[in-house]
Amino acid sequence: MLRYTLMRLGIFVGCFLVVWGLVATGIVPAGIGGSYWLWIALLGLVVSAPISYIVLRGERDRASKKVVARVDRAKANMTANRTMEDDADDAARTGSAS
Repeated sequence: MLRYTLMRLGIFVGCFLVVWGLVATGIVPAGIGGSYWLWIALLGLVVSAPISYIVLRGERDRASKKVVARVDRAKANMTANRTMEDDADDAARTGSAS
């Protein structure tokens, strides 16, 4: 997951720099008033999102599998704990009824 996040951040930084260069040269219009850096960040985000979606598909699938495995493990642990509690409760009730 960390690898995917760092790769996504790297793509954003690359797009941010490209957009900054385009705005600095006047190819892309600059933001209005004091929104220069916000405008560049927004454009960088808009450009990097589809690039990340296409380029990082495999990495995103690997990260998704890891998350699913963690969730399944947590569910199994919760079920095991619940079963242990039920068994202990049943044993306590059976022992007190005798």
